Amino acid sequence: MNTLTAHGRDLFLSLLAQEGVTHIFGNPGTTELAIMHALNDHKDLSYVLGLQESVVVAMADGFARASGSLTACNVHVAPGLGNAIGSIYNAYKSGSPLIITAGQQEQGHGLTEPLLYGPMIDMAQPVVKWAYEISRIEDMPRVIHRAAKIATTAPTGPVFLSLPGDILNQETQIALGLPTRVNTVGRPTDCSLEQLTNTILASKSPVIIAGSEVVSSDAQNAVATLADTLGAPVYQQTVPSGAHFISEHPTFMGSLTRDQKRVRN
Repeated sequence: MNTLTAHGRDLFLSLLAQEGVTHIFGNPGTTELAIMHALNDHKDLSYVLGLQESVVVAMADGFARASGSLTACNVHVAPGLGNAIGSIYNAYKSGSPLIITAGQQEQGHGLTEPLLYGPMIDMAQPVVKWAYEISRIEDMPRVIHRAAKIATTAPTGPVFLSLPGDILNQETQIALGLPTRVNTVGRPTDCSLEQLTNTILASKSPVIIAGSEVVSSDAQNAVATLADTLGAPVYQQTVPSGAHFISEHPTFMGSLTRDQKRVRN
């Protein structure tokens, strides 16, 4: 198992790289300076600067959707997290695998209510799969590995981690551990597939509704082939969170209307 002596800031970046992260999107402030300094020694990570937190999270969300890979995003303390909540909500509903972090004031300072301090875990919890503040540097490897595992396990989605300044600047000798993943790929039973096939074949005018799972499963071409075979029109889900079907395909009819009478007809 890989062991190194490092500050929390370097440990954090090494663990992200170990989890397959290649890009960090961010809008840094004073509590994130330790991470910015450590990036000089992590050439395998690309930092993408944004000037407002909602835009930063939206960029990370788009990158995660387009690449299908785990992506990191860093915002600035409680006000920055507040700015980002709307975009985090979008990522949550879209199932984007993001590790969102924010620098926090050094532990113990919360008692004096310092500038820009806030209860970030409570703020983030409603719009992420998991939220946690790292209070011991010894816990960082398993926290980062757990965060990556949760973010990439279906249903995928963002997680949030609070990074106190004293943890980022502390030095220790520690084992990195290893990433783990949950394989959620499944296949319906033969009986279920046969029943579905018979239902489709018995249908007089089948319609395909393409949802976000088509994209997350990289199944756009497979759905297009099915549409060609059946001669069935294809609609996107009523409130699309992206492009869920090939827009140039001749069977594509656009988004499904919200008018329930038209849907039934």
